[in-house]
Amino acid sequence: MVNSDRIANAFDPSRLASAGKSAAFVSYACAGDPDFETSVEVFRRLVKAGVDVLEIGVPFSDPLADGPTNQRAAERALASGMHSEDVFRLVRRVREFTDEAPIVFYTYYNLVYSKGIREYVREAVDAGVDGLLVLDLPPEEAGEYLEICKEEGMSTVFIVAPTTPPERIPIITGVATGFVYYVSREGVTGERSELAEGVKEAVAAIQATTDYPVVVGFGISTHDHVRATAGMASGVVVGSAIVKRCAALANATEAEWDEFSRFLLELTSGCNKDPIGPS
Repeated sequence: MVNSDRIANAFDPSRLASAGKSAAFVSYACAGDPDFETSVEVFRRLVKAGVDVLEIGVPFSDPLADGPTNQRAAERALASGMHSEDVFRLVRRVREFTDEAPIVFYTYYNLVYSKGIREYVREAVDAGVDGLLVLDLPPEEAGEYLEICKEEGMSTVFIVAPTTPPERIPIITGVATGFVYYVSREGVTGERSELAEGVKEAVAAIQATTDYPVVVGFGISTHDHVRATAGMASGVVVGSAIVKRCAALANATEAEWDEFSRFLLELTSGCNKDPIGPS
């Protein structure tokens, strides 16, 4: 399946409707956290729980956009010996049990540039990656990267923040070819007790400038958060709430894995048209 096809299919309204969903569920977990084999099982459980898009964090020593939870995940992954080639190897393992769910790398430009943009993109495509979200690469400086991604068949994801000036939104959405990620809060990733305000209006403003899906993330950590956000956007992203449970999964018992799966099902059910669980 072509990369863009997987992403388009994940957000396709008819597919979501047939699955009883009002929005796509996008999960985030760090590759290799807390170790390679445990990480593979985390992604297997995410797929089984009904996740529509797998966002995979590429471990990096200076993750500027990440809060403490995701920073510690990257530290654990790096300490376990994860390198760039291991991340691609992990993607290939994930592709053994899902050919449908799109995989999007959440990464930083240093990792792409240092390997060589074209070589990195080609290796990612070959491994089964569908899209790249390069957090610290602004569209104005992404010319070569965008050209290579287009030539190699890699979708691109870009971020709009609450602080983004309205006149800049079309510049950002104009270069996204996978989906647009609305960061609902200022600052770094992390769980929050309350949803940010103004999400519905911000998503509408972004959607007016693009035909691609708009997903909302940062601070979404409970079933009720997912349920509320699913009514406002094409997709809902949950990261830190999942990541903080990954450290305890090293050498986990089957009962502990089952508890993790139940937690994931509670989260993903928030995207159902008739959600189960808390209300």
